[in-house]
Amino acid sequence: PQGSEKAKTFVHAFLKRSMPKLKDEAIQEMLTRKAVVLEHYPKKKTKQKRKKTKGFTAKQRRELRLFEIEPEQQRYAIFLPLHELWKQYIRDLCHGLKPDAQPHMIQGKLLKADLHGAIVTVTKSKCPSYVGITGIILQEFKHVFKIITKEDKLKVVPKLNNVFSLELDGFISYIYGSKFLLRASERSAKKFKLKGTIDL
Repeated sequence: PQGSEKAKTFVHAFLKRSMPKLKDEAIQEMLTRKAVVLEHYPKKKTKQKRKKTKGFTAKQRRELRLFEIEPEQQRYAIFLPLHELWKQYIRDLCHGLKPDAQPHMIQGKLLKADLHGAIVTVTKSKCPSYVGITGIILQEFKHVFKIITKEDKLKVVPKLNNVFSLELDGFISYIYGSKFLLRASERSAKKFKLKGTIDL
């Protein structure tokens, strides 16, 4: 029939176009079979290497002033809600500061806790001008605390040679800054010794 001749011509042309390297005899041999299998070799996908996002260097952070608090934001009242959140965080962390709670267990948890929002007081210092400074911790770095006082003054207090106290629900804890020279993120994984010689 005329239709079958058209189909035969189309298939022959298709195979010739798809496999230009094959000779006419080879194509004719393939057509005599009941089935024609066209081999297809998919292209290998090259895996794209993910570029690691590099953070800012310490110098770039200083230049961009990422951690600086603007003067108009340096107000004690603004950060009181942060202190309330911190108190709730500590209560949840210590399962409620109950009178029968063991002090060394609470102390151990406070040593690893995040102190942003805590109200602390400098109780002892080798530098007398630091003694009595009280305020909310806004930022904690490896060597210093940035504290906002009730007088709306931002104080940078070094940890070294200072003893800090914080009070919550009648429980008073002391932080010996010389033993606390860590970033907040590093402190959560550190094992502290609760006993030993303690000095400024």
